[in-house]
Amino acid sequence: MYLLAALIFAIALLYSSVGHGGASSYLAAMALFGIAPEEMKPAALALNILVASIATTKYIRAGRFSWPLFWPFAVVSIPFAFVGGFFTLPAIYYKPVIGIVLIVAAYHFIRNARQAEYAIAPPLLPLLVLSGAGLGFFSGLMGVGGGIFLSPLLIFLKWASVRNVSGIAAAFILVNSIAGLTGFAASGAPHFPDGLFLWALAAVLGSYIGATYGSRHLAGPVIKRLLSLVLLLAAVKMFVSTWGEYM
Repeated sequence: MYLLAALIFAIALLYSSVGHGGASSYLAAMALFGIAPEEMKPAALALNILVASIATTKYIRAGRFSWPLFWPFAVVSIPFAFVGGFFTLPAIYYKPVIGIVLIVAAYHFIRNARQAEYAIAPPLLPLLVLSGAGLGFFSGLMGVGGGIFLSPLLIFLKWASVRNVSGIAAAFILVNSIAGLTGFAASGAPHFPDGLFLWALAAVLGSYIGATYGSRHLAGPVIKRLLSLVLLLAAVKMFVSTWGEYM
């Protein structure tokens, strides 16, 4: 349990430095340590809520946030994340495709890391609503906060500056993790693993350090490189969990 707590601390520190919660890596870590599958999803979402709460507070206070861009995503994504939390689909149907998309996104970030700033292209409201619905549903379905999808989207489409992406992603992950856990609980009483309290302490400490540093000191190129690492870790998790479906 202590080794897993140390791993969760490291995950929270890394992910919170770019405004992410780390749910995909928490799931991978818990699977590695043999945590029961029915306990993994609610535990990952609970850790996500803690980490994203701290990260959201840090990034908003640092001025790295955009309310006009965030609220359409949040309002639409919350009910769809709730609905997604009801469903559990076999990984072989969608995770390989998501893994490939994440790898392509990570490659793009590494290749263009030095291009830190760009002209912002304000999105149309219907596009925000449609994107929020899709991101919310997949967040609830997969038991993650959705940051691994939102951050690349915001940067690829140039809807937000690199400096603001982390804050928007953190708040998005927070509201969708709460909705996803609520939806999961509504489908039946969630079972949490015995070591969750210790893991929560590790996640809080890691996220406090990571979000404090990320919100105040990281430059655009560094954020892109860290995002590429986060996306690659998420992609590996997708392929590993898919492989587990075949075994």
